[in-house]
Order: sequence, then C-alpha cells, then structure tokens
Amino acid sequence: MTHVSLADAADAALKPLELAVVLPTLNEKANIAPMVARLEAALGPSGWEAVFVDDNSRDGTAEEARRIGRSDPRVRVIQRIGRRGLASAAIEGMCATAAPFVAVMDADHQHDPALLLEMLAAVKSGDFDLAYASRFAEGGTAEGLSSKGREKGSRLANALARKLTGTELSDAMSGFFLLRTDQLRTQADRLSGIGFKIMLDILATAEPRLRVKEFPLKFAQRAAGESKLDHGVVLDFLAGLYERWFGRFIPTRFALFGTVGGLGVFVHMAVLAVLFRGLGTSFTLGQAAATVTAMTFNFWLNNLLTYRDQKLTGPNGLFWGWIKFCLTCSVGAFANVAAASMLDGMGVRWWLAALAGIALASVWNYALSSKFVWGRFR
Repeated sequence: MTHVSLADAADAALKPLELAVVLPTLNEKANIAPMVARLEAALGPSGWEAVFVDDNSRDGTAEEARRIGRSDPRVRVIQRIGRRGLASAAIEGMCATAAPFVAVMDADHQHDPALLLEMLAAVKSGDFDLAYASRFAEGGTAEGLSSKGREKGSRLANALARKLTGTELSDAMSGFFLLRTDQLRTQADRLSGIGFKIMLDILATAEPRLRVKEFPLKFAQRAAGESKLDHGVVLDFLAGLYERWFGRFIPTRFALFGTVGGLGVFVHMAVLAVLFRGLGTSFTLGQAAATVTAMTFNFWLNNLLTYRDQKLTGPNGLFWGWIKFCLTCSVGAFANVAAASMLDGMGVRWWLAALAGIALASVWNYALSSKFVWGRFR
C-alpha cells in the first residue's frame, strides 16, 4: 500500500469531508491496508474517510486499522466489545461520521470501491435518495457467491424483499449502498439492527419511500477473512417483515426466540411422551430428560437463527456456549420441573403440567441467555 506523507495528509485534512465509507469487519486484518489503498485509488487523496467497525476480531483487525490510522487521518476504527452483527455495526458506523454522505460496503474486496464516485454523484444530484450496487443488474455478476445455492437463495430473498420495500430492485439484499447521512439519522431509531441486510431495513422503514438508483456490480471472490453471511438469507426478509408490522409490540429477537421455543415444545413433548407414556419412566425423570433435550435443541436453533448475527462457531465456541446456555437456563429448568411435577401430583393432565413448566421458564431463559451466552458476558 502507498501511504500519503504527513504533509499530504495534513493538506488533505484541510479539504471538506464529503463521504464516509463504513466497513464492518470480522477477522479481516489482511484486508485493511489493501482496502485503504483501493479507496484512495477510487476517491482520490482527500474528502473521504474509512470507518472500520470491528466486532472485536481475534486476529488484530482493529489494531491494524489503528496502525494505519496513526499516519493516515482518513482511517478510523470503532472496536465493539460485547456487541456483534453486521447491521448494528453499519448503523453505529454511519452515525459516527460527520460526513454528509455515507456508504456501507464489505471490507473483503467483494465490493468494488470504483463505483463509489458514481453512486455519490447520483445521490448528490438530488434525483435519488439512495444508490446501491446490484449483482443482478444488467452488466453485474454474482460470481463471488460461494455456491449456486447461495445465489438461488439470494434471488428468492430479493423477490420477497421487493414486496416488503415496495420498491422495484434487482438486488434488494445488497450490502453496498450510499445515501445522505441525515437520511440515515432520521431513521436510526426505527431500524432493528438485527441480521445482515441493513439496506433492506432502511428502505422498508423510510417515509416517504426513497428514490433509488442501482449500479451493476461484479461481485468478486472474497480476498481474506470470515464471511459474515450464511445460508439463512431469507430469514432477513422474514425478520424485516415482522419488524415492520409487529416489532413495535414484541421485539423481533424475542419473537424469534419464542418461535424457537415453540418448536422446542414439540421436541420436549415428544421426548416426554416416549419416556413417560411409552417406556413407563416416572414423570419427574421423563420431564427432566425432556427439558435437557429441548434445551439442547433450543441452543442449536437459536444459535443458527435467532442469534445468527452473533453466532458462536467452532467446536470450542459451541461447546462452551452450550454449557453456558444450560447453566443460565438451569434455574428456569429447575422451576420448570418443579412446577410441572407439582401440578402433575395435583392431578393436572401430564401434558398441561409440562406446558405450564415450560411457560414459567421461558422469560428467564431469554433474558439470561441473551446476556450471558450471546451477549456482553459471553
């Protein structure tokens, strides 16, 4: 990478800051310096800044951004402790800049910064409120998607998302877009910050509807680092749909947690029926075994869906996450078994007693697991 001299940097700092480029990162140390070089080649020596929002990467990504920032004032870093997720990182980065225009893009070189000046010109013209890069527009490609399944899933999510936003888009799930910073700030308190597709959230909550300009994107292969996406791309649409219509009543993440819990009820009741009704074990033993089984199922599905933007990975992370999930839910599990057993002893139907125990533990499980397993104290 070619760094500007201190004199050049000082001269650049005197020129008005016009554009901030927000780049959420996770274990992408090797991408930082090359990305700054590409931004300079695309945008020139001044008038912009790069805001790297790092989710406390293990590989020293934040420190690498600081190293560059010590000699290049255009580079800043927000290192988030105890907070994870692409959408929330993008929101924090966009709200942290003084630039009148802000763009969000990946730091892994799958998005081409050469498009930024054209996108900026479109929004500055006043004819459009938001410009974005589309993999599926004429002239664009989606070759950087890791599989044909990912491409098909992304196209399906796009079709569904167009119904949510009410705007005709070829790539509503794009993560590369640009808009006025004050537009973002007027919507910030209405954005869910859950999931990956922040542009979808912005378009769905904007009033009045935003005027959009799209640019074809040749979606490149990842240069280095970890993917922040997974195969649940359609879930972002469903979460966005829920957030738009019902999020003001019940938080989206709690609704997902509750949905997983509802599926866990079927697992619980199936295990209890097999042990208690089928094998003739005592109700208390059957209820305890069913509780542990359902707890394990709920941990796995919550990690995959509810907290997929904060997902625990690797054998070590999953094992200790499961241990902490079981520990934080242990009081709820004890109350579950005790209350259900008491009701069963009082002559309440076995399945109704089991459901009562589950309901008693559910709020406790959500509150503590959100904090200690996937939250600040994990």
